[in-house]
Amino acid sequence: MASIRQREGTKFWFACLTLPNSRRVQRSTKETNRKRAQQIADKWESATRGRVTARQTQKVIADLYRDITGQRLVFPTVREYFDAWVARKKPETAPSTHRFYHDKARGFLSWLGKRADEQISLIDRQDILDFRAAELKRVAPRSVNHAIKFLRMVFKTAKEDGKYHDENPAGGVKAAKLRDASRRRGLTIPEIKRILKIANDEWRSLIYFGLYTGQRLGDLARLTWQNVDLDRDEIRFVSRKTGRTMIIPIAPPLRAHIEKLPAGDDPDQPLHPRAFASVEKSGGVKTLSRQFYELLADTGLTMPKAHRRSDDAPGRDGHRELSPISFHSLRHTATSLMKNAGINASVVMDIIGHESEAISAHYTHIDEDTKRRAIAKLPRI
Repeated sequence: MASIRQREGTKFWFACLTLPNSRRVQRSTKETNRKRAQQIADKWESATRGRVTARQTQKVIADLYRDITGQRLVFPTVREYFDAWVARKKPETAPSTHRFYHDKARGFLSWLGKRADEQISLIDRQDILDFRAAELKRVAPRSVNHAIKFLRMVFKTAKEDGKYHDENPAGGVKAAKLRDASRRRGLTIPEIKRILKIANDEWRSLIYFGLYTGQRLGDLARLTWQNVDLDRDEIRFVSRKTGRTMIIPIAPPLRAHIEKLPAGDDPDQPLHPRAFASVEKSGGVKTLSRQFYELLADTGLTMPKAHRRSDDAPGRDGHRELSPISFHSLRHTATSLMKNAGINASVVMDIIGHESEAISAHYTHIDEDTKRRAIAKLPRI
């Protein structure tokens, strides 16, 4: 029989228990009636004897909850909780981030199979390790690490919601080691010049914008003339990924390029019509990324990809080798050029839009003159 005691200054009885790891703990029964407190303590003690499964622990908790409140405690299934979690995030995140959460949830539920309709409390660390091992055979390590990070987030919230009572099962699962070939790098100025020589007018323009603003392809493709203020010499838009308002001074070489672009009277007219139509139609940049990869291949900077699948080629969701260079490399290039010019790291982060604990928009403001001086140091190519 478990022991109970009353602490000084409280009317509740406390249960004194020995956990499987031999640690002694005391927990309030929230009961003032000694007999009922003893019954609760005895049930808790029975739940700590030997090796207790999650299902047994869950049953004890549910029984205690019913005894104390008179109500039935319902534990959601993995599918129910994941679907609810993704739905909860929709108004809190950008559309692209919500799609990412949705896809990662579907991937984990698909891997679980029938177990997705079992209670979420039955998922343990071994399940996460098995999922990681299965995914590493299917997709690149970087994608697997994104999935593990997603699972950490979901189970952390589940524990906060009282739907998961053990330690976060994804918390202690280490990230998979990235292959050297998948590490991205910046494009060099000679490489950029090679690409510009064979690019069409719209891609030349996107490359200029990528180099002189350091922004993501999707945000640049969606720019309209309403985002460009030549009187103030700045580009202003809201980042689709972070939701942050970006105010970027226009570098002199980029301004000279913008002044040559055909502009109508409609402020909603896109700067890059074909790219704009592509992202509006698909909701993403996969088509544009593929086009840029083909441009890199035409310059000899990457290996061409076969348009038809061979029997042993990976499918759409298969294990793919990432190219070390892509349009995103211009973001690396812009960052490196500014840092190499001796520009303060906080200024670079504000222009590029990187998030870091070292700088927060709530406490640090980079004045416009400082950013303009920084942008002006970018080389003319």
